[in-house]
Amino acid sequence: MNVLYEENGAFKVGAILADGDTSLQVEAPHGKRSKIKANAVLLRFEQPALGEFMARAEAIAAEIDTGFLWECCGETEFGFADLAKDYCGHAPTPLEAAGILIKLHAAPAYFYRKGKGHYKAAPADILKSALAAIEKKRVQAELAAAWTAQLVRFEMPEALKPLVNELLYKPDRGRIETKAVEEACTQTGLSVAKLLERCGALASSHDYHLGRFLYEYFPKGAEFFGTADFSAPIELPQADVRAFSLDDATTTEIDDAFSLTQLPGGMVRVGIHIAAPALGIQPQSVLGRSARERLSTAYMPGLKITMLPRVAVEAFTLAEGLSRPAVSLYVDCDPETFAISAEFSRVENVPIVANLRHQQVESLDDAFESGTPAPGIPFVDELRWLWQFAQKLEALRGKASNMQDRLEYNFYVEDDRVSIEARRRGAPLDKLVAELMILANHRWGKMLDENGVAAIYRAQGGGKVRMTTSALPHEGLGVSHYAWSSSPLRRYVDLVNQWQLIALLSEKAPPFAANDADLLATLRDFEMTYAAYNEFQNSMEHYWCLRWLRQNGLGETGAEVLRDNLVRLNRIPFVTRVPSLPDLPAGSKVVLEVGEIDFIDATVKLVFKALEQAETAA
Repeated sequence: MNVLYEENGAFKVGAILADGDTSLQVEAPHGKRSKIKANAVLLRFEQPALGEFMARAEAIAAEIDTGFLWECCGETEFGFADLAKDYCGHAPTPLEAAGILIKLHAAPAYFYRKGKGHYKAAPADILKSALAAIEKKRVQAELAAAWTAQLVRFEMPEALKPLVNELLYKPDRGRIETKAVEEACTQTGLSVAKLLERCGALASSHDYHLGRFLYEYFPKGAEFFGTADFSAPIELPQADVRAFSLDDATTTEIDDAFSLTQLPGGMVRVGIHIAAPALGIQPQSVLGRSARERLSTAYMPGLKITMLPRVAVEAFTLAEGLSRPAVSLYVDCDPETFAISAEFSRVENVPIVANLRHQQVESLDDAFESGTPAPGIPFVDELRWLWQFAQKLEALRGKASNMQDRLEYNFYVEDDRVSIEARRRGAPLDKLVAELMILANHRWGKMLDENGVAAIYRAQGGGKVRMTTSALPHEGLGVSHYAWSSSPLRRYVDLVNQWQLIALLSEKAPPFAANDADLLATLRDFEMTYAAYNEFQNSMEHYWCLRWLRQNGLGETGAEVLRDNLVRLNRIPFVTRVPSLPDLPAGSKVVLEVGEIDFIDATVKLVFKALEQAETAA
């Protein structure tokens, strides 16, 4: 005797070896023996042979019309054997009963399972909806298969073109479009980005990397929407100075400028002038909320996404030949010792007589350090004195720079070509600007704290740098207070601190109170966003280093070993691992073979070739 039984939702057959009241020992057609419960048995049969029973039952089930079977079963719960008797018009054979059972089990939309071997027909309205859903799923499956076939042929389906960004950066696994792309990736062995690139859906590898950043941080686009609702301040006193700025040639958001004025009696007055957009932009205005949302200008080689719209930047940037609103810090100094004897701050219009560019005056770095003259350079005397003043400020902080020999790199992209220029960090002109900015951020942070006005500080303790609303020291800079205030055109924290500072200087209530929920939220959001923007800038500099390697057609390049198999390439700020590098001490100079460059994955294959031979005297 044989049995048809159910196990784990599947129908199986077996020959009875032992038959008990509650369980049976059975042997499957392939010889495996099992113990099954008696209530799992659905049919007992002698014929046909065990090995052919299921195949013949499934053939019978295939010939049965599911819809007609549903019409035959009525509305009440039923057993499969009873339905088989009604359907066949006679006592069914084991094969006929098994065929009915298999058909019922295979159509869950038509028949609800109510226990082993028992079912109930789905109500007509529910069945209609279920069949519509099944049909929709079938059509979608066919559509997805067609899309997959197109993608495998490296053709981009029209229906997928509007979804490229979503498919690349935030795919919805529940959508058939995503399933089609994933299946195509499986068949081609390509990543989504490389598949869509082959299909012509990516304009360039650069757009792929930029698009990821924009999709996450500028989902509505990088353009500004709404009214740039700002006003130019009026009735400000005019500063009696000749101010000048010092920036890279690509800088358009000129936040800071300097002036040097001889006072009666021989003292020198140093002016640090910071652009004052806070005078014309209110925190809750459209423009103020937009700046709050962006939090910072985002930089990358060849492109930047500004915190403020161009019309606002142009209204407040410290542009040459114009008089612009600024918050100024003045310090009176001894011309010989550089000792500060007095200081004060004011809000005023500042005439900007020059926008100096590093490329215009960079020869001063060597001239100042060597003591050689530098004829023909504008503001050379003022710059020399300010550099000496900066050295004094650095010494007073007790934190002399330890980065004199480190290089920083500027990237210039034009017509899809990149040039990378190294600049020694801590050079005289850099130190001049850095120390004056530290002075302003320190003195204004201290002023806000001493007057009980809330501010956002950048503090360092125990080696950890963080933003805080508490006036904590910055140990790395050697100052008791450090509130970013010098870049209000480019950083929202600086704009917030400027609102607070102007309120203090104007004897008005500041926009933000201590422990203000908005202030705390700003701090948290700025810190995360600023870090993300910096990470993206670093990733794009990495990408453009790869473009530089390809652009210059380098088959090999020199590099310096940093540690283990980590190296820094010569001439560009590119750090990577070279698995083939032998065990060499840090500082070793090596020659690497430049292999395949992948701009989508932003990788390059580098292979150790040789140790760089030291030059020997002739």
